[in-house]
Amino acid sequence: MLNIVLVEPEIPNNTGNIGRLCVGTGNRLHLIHPFGFEITDKNLKRSGLDYWVHLDWKQYQNVGEWMQQIPDKSRVFLFSSHAEKSYLKENFQDGDWLVFGKESVGLSEEFSALFNNHLTIPISPLVRSYNLANSVAFAIGEAKRQLEI
Repeated sequence: MLNIVLVEPEIPNNTGNIGRLCVGTGNRLHLIHPFGFEITDKNLKRSGLDYWVHLDWKQYQNVGEWMQQIPDKSRVFLFSSHAEKSYLKENFQDGDWLVFGKESVGLSEEFSALFNNHLTIPISPLVRSYNLANSVAFAIGEAKRQLEI
């Protein structure tokens, strides 16, 4: 199982899609407040997530609360368009933490400074960034491929 972490997600549809992806791939979703939406039936149904009842998920009021759950900080990977190392060059392990920032600005410099493993998803110079749900799908797909699950 992988741990998928969304730091301050803003768009319920992205979070809903990522939740569905986690259900389908057997991963746990971690959500760090504040959110740009409320986790309600209305918001989840709007994003098409009738799978929420099957989702293994946790929410945290802040980064500090979330960090207390991490047994090995060397297995935390931050995804950023500013990183230089491709996620395709990383060797993922069961239990890894794949961390993604909010849709509008990504991860803050302060948050990024807390961890050493920064990864990027290769992209054409014609595109600024991928959609958050697509980025998570790329990362899960590669990690699961490596884990042969």
